[in-house]
Amino acid sequence: MENSRYPKFTFTWLGGLVLVAGFFIGNMAVAFFNVFWMFAFKENLQYKEWFLMLLNAGGFLTAIAFFDFFIVRPNTGKKLNFNFSPTNFYTYLLIFPMMLGMMFIAEFITSQIPTSGPFFGEYYEFFTKLMEQLTDDPVVMIITAVICAPIFEEIVFRGIIQKGLINKGLKPVNAIVIASVIFGLVHGNPWQFVGAVLLGCVLGLVYYKTKSLLLPMLLHGFNNLCSTILIVYTKNESFADAFKIPEWMILAGGIILFSVFYYLFTRKYKVHYSEI
Repeated sequence: MENSRYPKFTFTWLGGLVLVAGFFIGNMAVAFFNVFWMFAFKENLQYKEWFLMLLNAGGFLTAIAFFDFFIVRPNTGKKLNFNFSPTNFYTYLLIFPMMLGMMFIAEFITSQIPTSGPFFGEYYEFFTKLMEQLTDDPVVMIITAVICAPIFEEIVFRGIIQKGLINKGLKPVNAIVIASVIFGLVHGNPWQFVGAVLLGCVLGLVYYKTKSLLLPMLLHGFNNLCSTILIVYTKNESFADAFKIPEWMILAGGIILFSVFYYLFTRKYKVHYSEI
């Protein structure tokens, strides 16, 4: 491992501050670019469908670059680099059903969170209106949710935070859970928090076992693609509504799918992956 081309960096509170600072500065840079554009061309880019995608990309790219230049390179002498190698086809046959099972479980648990009442009602209405603004253009929505978000978010939450915590000496299960909870918190609402934490644990497990960041990116994209299709064509991010079945059936199917393929992936699948 000493000769590995992948730097063995660690993640601490300082690295977290660097990520947050980079994200903020990246967003500010895009905002200032919009101000310049308004003065030069009398056009506000905020009204463009793709502006949020640009804002999000600017924030994540700057955050990753800051972590690379201020944490990784000074401490390891190497630039930030990840393994994106594909695996054998059998691996995909195990991880996608496992992910789908957890998606079903997450939907059931999320459906138990109230969407009405003095607090949850107003919050849910605000969240719903915000999501409607983000999904006016299906093409932009797919590019943002299915391509950009999985790439940037997996680099940050699995590639930097989870891997950095494991390198620091945390037990893998603790690192996976911590990275997943942070992943959930940044979504900023209780409905997405539950799904993000549960799905983040699956993404973290797959990354830890396969050592390839490509696989959690694909799984993340798969989850977001399913959500996008449900939103665009059914106006509701619910498998139960789309299939016209009770939520308990979604839960039962999810438990069966996840349990079977989790067992096969973690207990029966003996392929050993490593980074060199």
